[in-house]
Amino acid sequence: MLRSWRLWVIPGLVVLTVLAVVEALSPGGDAGSASPLLAPPQSSSPVVTEAPPGVGQNVDIPTAELPAGGEFPVTGAGTWHVVPGTTPQAGTGRVYTYSVEVEDGAVIPEGEQAFATAVDATLTDPRSWVGSGQIAVRRIDAGVPDFRVSLTSQMTDRQQCGYDIRYEASCWKSDIGRVLINGSRWVRGAAAFDGQLGLYRQYAINHEVGHVFDNRHVPCPQNGALAPVMMQQSFGTANDYLAQLTEENPQGTQIPRDGKTCQPNAWPYPQGAVPPAG
Repeated sequence: MLRSWRLWVIPGLVVLTVLAVVEALSPGGDAGSASPLLAPPQSSSPVVTEAPPGVGQNVDIPTAELPAGGEFPVTGAGTWHVVPGTTPQAGTGRVYTYSVEVEDGAVIPEGEQAFATAVDATLTDPRSWVGSGQIAVRRIDAGVPDFRVSLTSQMTDRQQCGYDIRYEASCWKSDIGRVLINGSRWVRGAAAFDGQLGLYRQYAINHEVGHVFDNRHVPCPQNGALAPVMMQQSFGTANDYLAQLTEENPQGTQIPRDGKTCQPNAWPYPQGAVPPAG
């Protein structure tokens, strides 16, 4: 009788244990009130950058040159500190928490709070990713956020994001959960934005945070249209220029040489929030 009891109870316990593990690992499992951990983008590298590795130094993109302008943070300590401040939740759907951070030793002209204000205003705008109706964001300044938006000096950014093609870029590094905003671009912007520094800053934030949500680079879809926010506008808005970045990097999204040039755009949903389905 004892042997019979073991024959059906022990296998049953094994099945229940396996089911419990599967439920715990399932995306639909209830994680309580804590924010779920971010899965890294499905790429071969933990860094998603505007300057992909393996692209030769013979790339020639005039619009990718850093514009003239004011002084920017060239070097820093390679560590970051949190800028104090929180926001209420913006948007509906899965909640992503973020912090705003600045590299130690990196000084920006307007000050750290101005950077934090720009990040908050961008990410909570209905034209940003919250406009999808599937993503919500909330800034925290204590605990571990889902991602960090980090203003970074030029040299630290090059070290972290790569500098193979000799143009200044920002990036998303999933291995450290950090969106690195290049301080040189933050101060000087990009040629395609024709001096519209505020618009460029909104673009830089939305584009790099878009990588957090696993969005890939895309080309200009139609001549004269607003550029998709995931187009590499820091380097330009012409497909013929950006195609150079993908012709030597077959693993990335291929940009065609089709003559199309878009207008600069900072927003995933430039016309406002997407109406809810149904």
